[in-house]
Amino acid sequence: MPRYALMVEYDGRPFSGWQWQDDRPSVQGAIEAALARLEPDLPRIAAAGRTDAGVHARGQVCHCDMAKDWAPDTFRDALNHHLKPAPVAIVAAAAVDDAWHARFSAVERRYLFRVLNRRPRATLEAGQAWQVQRPLDVAAMRAGAAHLVGHHDFTTFRSTLCQAKSPVKTLDALEIHDVSGPAGREVHVTLRARSFLHNQVRSIVGTLERVGTGAWPPEAVLRALAARDRAACGPVAPPHGLYLTGVGYPAEPFAR
Repeated sequence: MPRYALMVEYDGRPFSGWQWQDDRPSVQGAIEAALARLEPDLPRIAAAGRTDAGVHARGQVCHCDMAKDWAPDTFRDALNHHLKPAPVAIVAAAAVDDAWHARFSAVERRYLFRVLNRRPRATLEAGQAWQVQRPLDVAAMRAGAAHLVGHHDFTTFRSTLCQAKSPVKTLDALEIHDVSGPAGREVHVTLRARSFLHNQVRSIVGTLERVGTGAWPPEAVLRALAARDRAACGPVAPPHGLYLTGVGYPAEPFAR
């Protein structure tokens, strides 16, 4: 069966997450329903990562096996037609080798967390960014974030429901950007690693928000990391500010 890689963009608000569920809407379920309109009885699709309820994506990647050969652009457009009106779009499609796997072939995941930092309530950005009304000290947040880059035991920043075999991960990059936009000031937290623990990104961002508002000094992040105790973590940031922005592979499947 020909295999295709799909780059997927979605608004996570209407969904219970990526993963298919019997009684709740999911991104996987929406895509599989669209695929079934093209060819029935297909195998389940596989994704680079399972995003939680409310989390968005600009560069999620999944793969599917089809019964017949499709021109990638025709396949993309046909899927998008059947995905309407769900807030899911196939941005790109590419034919890949049978051994290629969206999850197991990936060598990097990239995330963005958007924080809207202003006092007036969010309107257009509601559900798209986490609003923090108190001013954030980005320099202090960067100082706190520096303690987390590298190879560490991230037990403190791991959900108690996490199923990963080990809490040890390598965080390759953690950057904080002060961005001005039409909606006001935003603070963007970007992270890059081969893989992440469940709720690791949201736990890190929630902890850094404590530093940014002055509730914690930057060195408290190091103490929290060293504690290897979930109770030492700051509050977990809400899902609607989080975006899966990209997945890296040894050979880029969508390169033209």
